[in-house]
Amino acid sequence: MKKIVILGGGFGGLYTALKLIELNWSKTLPEITIIDKNDRFVFLPLLYELITEEMQSWEIAPYYSDLLANTPIKFVQDTVTNVNFEEKTVDLANHSSLIYDRLVIALGGKTPTNSVDGASEYVIGFRSLENAYRLKEKLRVLENSDKESIRVAVVGGGYSGVELALKIADRLKERGKLRIIDRGSEILSKSPEFNQKTAQKALSDRQIWLDLETEIEKIEADQITLSYKNKNDTIPVDLVLWTVGTKPVKIINELSLPKNDQGKIKINSQLQVENYPEIFAIGDLVECDDEQGKVLPATAQVAFQQSDYCAWNIWATMEEKPLLPFVYQPLGEMLALGVDNATLSGLGISLNGNLAYLARRLVYLYRLPTFEHQLAVALNWITSPIATLLK
Repeated sequence: MKKIVILGGGFGGLYTALKLIELNWSKTLPEITIIDKNDRFVFLPLLYELITEEMQSWEIAPYYSDLLANTPIKFVQDTVTNVNFEEKTVDLANHSSLIYDRLVIALGGKTPTNSVDGASEYVIGFRSLENAYRLKEKLRVLENSDKESIRVAVVGGGYSGVELALKIADRLKERGKLRIIDRGSEILSKSPEFNQKTAQKALSDRQIWLDLETEIEKIEADQITLSYKNKNDTIPVDLVLWTVGTKPVKIINELSLPKNDQGKIKINSQLQVENYPEIFAIGDLVECDDEQGKVLPATAQVAFQQSDYCAWNIWATMEEKPLLPFVYQPLGEMLALGVDNATLSGLGISLNGNLAYLARRLVYLYRLPTFEHQLAVALNWITSPIATLLK
């Protein structure tokens, strides 16, 4: 039996595996194994809803064992320690090595926090379930303190920073004193104008301060030093959140694969690693271009679309069929703007407010990984308001 090993169970890895079992194999379905150090898949675009308790952990971060229970896909919870490209084996920290005929590298990235003095010690990132739990606990402690105001600094004025700041503002209400810090001249610089203006109004309505064209000089336990036009200012903070940047995980640096100056794996248009046609790489750890040669952002939408092409091309190489070059389809963007509010722009449609919030929820419901999980979440969304009314 042929073996397909997938490193990483995020949007790229998990959805590639699920697509592979849907394809029409002329012979026996290959053995498909996902390896991930965590026991849960995290639907990152909905992670913000944990902070305001609009959703529960099981909805956003289901266990792999539950997701894959009715599939032939195997899951191994472990850490990858090495890949031998000559022998075609993957070494793991706590399990025996695995042999592969096709390998998918989709280990994702991590948020770098070592560029500013004190960041590694005092900031909280926001790209994992553990980050969300840590943030919720920190907010709970602050809310139960005797502080009149809770001062939160969010580093980064991109999608994640804006969504996170607005969710926290709605949770803290009048006690929250929030600011977004960004070195650019505007927030959401790559967003459609409609989404940008709608988000700016949402921030203004909640009196979230914008420190634009501002650098961070130093972060300490209870204060942060900012630099604006070569003038430094130190302000008190209770919490600093970091949403800026992404870099490949450590193991990628150790693998002898072709990489660019940023340490990302070089791939061809079919998502194959250069000089390694049996290895595919997708997601945050590759530099992938659209048809115009523009580098695509490291987003869930990009990884989601890459997974379809990755699965097809793996199938094509094993079935001796033609491979397809990856073509990105920009479907627009959606942002949560606090509780029960969102903005949506794409495919000729622009929405905001409650209707955009509902549309965003329905789109993400459709994109949840399996039908069984979609059904469970949908039923919970329907029954939860009824249960609340009956209390």
